[in-house]
Amino acid sequence: MCNPKPSSPSSYVSSKKNHNFTKPQKSMDLYSTHDDDGGDHDQLHSWPTPNEALEEIKAIGKISGPTAITGLLLYSRAMISMLFLGYLGELELAGGSLAIGFANITGYSVISGLAMGMEPICGQAYGAKQMKLLGITLQRTVLLLLSTSIPISFMWFNMKRILLWCGQDEEISSMSHTFIVFAIPDLFFLSLLHPLRIYLRTQSITLPLTYCSAISILLHVPLNFLLVKYLNMGITGVALAMVWTNLNLFLLLSSFAYFSGVYKDSWVAPSMDCLRGWSSLLALAVPTCVSVCLEWWWYEFMIMLCGLLVNPKATVASMGILLQTTSLVYVFPSALSLGVSTRVGNELGANRPAKARISMIVSLFCAAALGLAAMTFTTLIRHEWGRFFTRDAEILELTSVALPIVGLCELGNCPQTTGCGVLRGSARPTIGANINLGSFYLIGMPVAILMGFVLKMGFAGLWLGLLAAQASCAILMLYVLCTTDWIVQVERAKELTQSSSSSSTSSSSSCSTTSAAAATILPVSSPPNSVSTNHKGANKIPNLEQILCTNDELVKSASLETDPLISNHIVH
Repeated sequence: MCNPKPSSPSSYVSSKKNHNFTKPQKSMDLYSTHDDDGGDHDQLHSWPTPNEALEEIKAIGKISGPTAITGLLLYSRAMISMLFLGYLGELELAGGSLAIGFANITGYSVISGLAMGMEPICGQAYGAKQMKLLGITLQRTVLLLLSTSIPISFMWFNMKRILLWCGQDEEISSMSHTFIVFAIPDLFFLSLLHPLRIYLRTQSITLPLTYCSAISILLHVPLNFLLVKYLNMGITGVALAMVWTNLNLFLLLSSFAYFSGVYKDSWVAPSMDCLRGWSSLLALAVPTCVSVCLEWWWYEFMIMLCGLLVNPKATVASMGILLQTTSLVYVFPSALSLGVSTRVGNELGANRPAKARISMIVSLFCAAALGLAAMTFTTLIRHEWGRFFTRDAEILELTSVALPIVGLCELGNCPQTTGCGVLRGSARPTIGANINLGSFYLIGMPVAILMGFVLKMGFAGLWLGLLAAQASCAILMLYVLCTTDWIVQVERAKELTQSSSSSSTSSSSSCSTTSAAAATILPVSSPPNSVSTNHKGANKIPNLEQILCTNDELVKSASLETDPLISNHIVH
């Protein structure tokens, strides 16, 4: 099902077995092989000290704290849109909800997943101080998402035909079609917004994201009033308000990046280079997309199964309440995942495997604490939470029975989500996709069907299926992380940043760039002493002309992720 054990070092790097690195507190030389006293080796096999753990908690908190606030703001935006749909009437609420579900499955999950493929490249490039690589990766990801949005938009144009073919009500399908057609520009704005957010976050620039999100949400309410109530645009107004809000957020973030000057070190003028060397990006973006989609689609599958139970109206309504609850709780482990992904990527890029390992350990303990908090929260409010959404006695009963199971799911979901962040930061998304496929679809789905329908446990049985999926997912993820060879991951980080950089500056046919010109095109962190006056030091730096001449075939052979995507085994 899953082959979590890391491949042998020879599958990623040369067969050379002695890997020596300078101590983290010293200035790092990415290419040196100085002998040391084994301090790093000891750190790679010991628990972090209290001071190290506290320092890492602060570092992760600086990223995850603002990210969690941003997530809550974006969650409130979705709730505001749902409130205005409810204000318009039952038909508009049903049509809008169906359209949003369709958009999540066919569009938003794909765009979000593909965008996250740039995260390990940018995180490791920033740690290695290869700033130009951030700029070229941003351009490539934007082009990838824009090109992906085109076929998705054609699918959205034909949504009504697809829904009718699936047997949906014609009136609701027409309303859903209206909503999603006017939401099509959102695909293209998100294709710009997602990469920009990741570009800033991998540089630990998170507070501006929070401020810009807050401003856009403050404008979201008056926009809805203007379009829905004042201009009487109905469901079209709700869709346009969502699009307009994302446009406002992109404009605010772009303005910050421009006027603050954070783009200057990584700026690369648009050229044909962004159309070449896509192999390393696609090797990460595709499995990350698969991983995200597999988890998003599971919840939509759960709603479909609810419609097959004895009382579909009550079970689907209760499932909607519970999914809103899990979306709220998920904000916090998701923020932790994004924070540890950035930290692990930065430390691996900076040639500090011990610090990357400390980030993993600390984040997993934080995830366990979040899981316990989520379980306590859902258990304590199980009888009251549903009353925020409905007064129907049957729906309230179903919700109160399932909420403790939801809490147990979070015990596995929080470490699993955090583990996925570690895998993304270390450029191993295929392993996460393999675990998701095996856990959710080979374990969770059969258990849900068995419990819900065969054993007649109904609604609670479906959630027990999710519990089985989350538990197996967490166990596999912990095994992968505990058996990680961090020395190998540092070598892979070097290969990833060098291969991506070389492919961005190499010619499609040959390379005759001089060493001096190469230094201008491709900034590579150099040792403290000048290599131009130290012949011995020059031998430690890889020949830049050789790096620049690397073509796409060599990039592919770097084995950035050698496991097959789905064939033998398959989170977010």
